[in-house]
Amino acid sequence: MRRDLDGAVNPQVTELAELRLLHLADSALPIGALAHSFGLESLVSNGVLQVADLPRFFDGYLEEAGLVEAVFCREAYGLADPSAPKFSTQRWSELNDSLSARKPARESCAGSAALGRNFLQAVIALGDFPLLREVLEIRPAMIHHCAAFGLASGAIGIEKERAVLAFLHQWIASLVSACQRLLPLGQTEATRVLWNLKPAMIQTARRSAACSIDDACCFTPLLDCGAMEHPALSTRLFIS
Repeated sequence: MRRDLDGAVNPQVTELAELRLLHLADSALPIGALAHSFGLESLVSNGVLQVADLPRFFDGYLEEAGLVEAVFCREAYGLADPSAPKFSTQRWSELNDSLSARKPARESCAGSAALGRNFLQAVIALGDFPLLREVLEIRPAMIHHCAAFGLASGAIGIEKERAVLAFLHQWIASLVSACQRLLPLGQTEATRVLWNLKPAMIQTARRSAACSIDDACCFTPLLDCGAMEHPALSTRLFIS
């Protein structure tokens, strides 16, 4: 919640931040998310993932990979703190490098980085955000999506908890959308799956608040193997 200098809540600032968050978390934001399945295409192609498996699959996905993404989103948000004397370019690079090391599949790692850079470029096109321009000029090897979302949210003045939840929702919604193109998953059932996952998103966001970067890890061997096998598929709908 944003406040004036005297500590009073400014409703107009709060409402503007909420609307901007809805904008950034909208699937229509042109960052290329629809081109990535992050290994789901391989799992479907091999018959490992079916429509009936999706609720349990995504629940576990949030518990493992979702926790890591949420922790790094939080950490990046903190780097945009206006009370800090100076933005730490070293910490920003270390943050992205650390997340890259947690993504063993090359395609998934590259996909996350592509979305992160595209996301920052999309936000910069919307207004004057000097910090975000500075980050793009640093040009680290990777700018991951969750880190970019967290940093942009902090720079714009969106409340941290809402930003983390919005990122998780956008992230899972994109994957459910990928499943609609890979499986006989209709719009109504896809909406139901996403609706029922919201409590798991809240739980993941809360867990991430008590987790440090050093403690953030996940174990998703099936999905990692699927992402590694993706380049060998005879036909592909997705980049990753």
